[in-house]
Amino acid sequence: MVINASDFPLTAAHSPHISVVESTGSTNADLLAHSVDADTWPHLSVLITDDQRSGRGRLDRSWQAPAGASLALSVLLRTSEVPEPARSWVPLIAGLAMTESIAAQLGSGVSSKWPNDVLVGDQKICGILAEMSPTGEAIIVGSGVNTTMTADQAPVETATSFAMHDRSAHLDLLVSHYIGRVAAELQSLRDHDGDAVRSGLRDRFSAVCSTIGKVVTIHLPGGASYTGDATGIDDDGRLLVLADGESRTVSAGDVVHVR
Repeated sequence: MVINASDFPLTAAHSPHISVVESTGSTNADLLAHSVDADTWPHLSVLITDDQRSGRGRLDRSWQAPAGASLALSVLLRTSEVPEPARSWVPLIAGLAMTESIAAQLGSGVSSKWPNDVLVGDQKICGILAEMSPTGEAIIVGSGVNTTMTADQAPVETATSFAMHDRSAHLDLLVSHYIGRVAAELQSLRDHDGDAVRSGLRDRFSAVCSTIGKVVTIHLPGGASYTGDATGIDDDGRLLVLADGESRTVSAGDVVHVR
């Protein structure tokens, strides 16, 4: 299916600049390059394709899907008005917003795996990667949503898609809901001086986060790992894990749901 900017009228109500490209290496890389031009690419600008050929996930892993099987979406967030310590919440905001947007079409069973993957049951339907712009003035948030991907096309057995749930994704509704929720959560964070507790963001994310309450294995940068009980999210968006009788905070690393 060929997609065009004119296919996203609902999204245009939230985004001042929508660019849809036939194919690209990485929507995040493209938008990072565009981010230096604040006049042409203002806050909430969006770059979209259904043929991303050199996508990247967390920890610089490669991410690929057949043309037309997934929607690659990057949004530019100009965050200078958000207190710097609170910007660590941006990936979780994106995870919350995408979880709600996918759930609006698929129904129950959609959750966020800390910090920002979106699951249907225990299978991944969306991955999210946030990157700082070269100037540090903006954050680019990229999402890859599996839409028409079939089981035969899935890169791993733990992947799923709208099509594998016998549903057709309404792309404009999905993107407009997502951008609107991201914008609203960022505005609320600004209005509360970056306090995610007072804004209610921590509670809203916790409510959709299926990592909380699970036994998890944390794989840390550098190769170390440990297993414990995920007990909650702290004031800074870090995962709280009880391991060997000690409460630990996780700000970076791979999280595996054990049970």
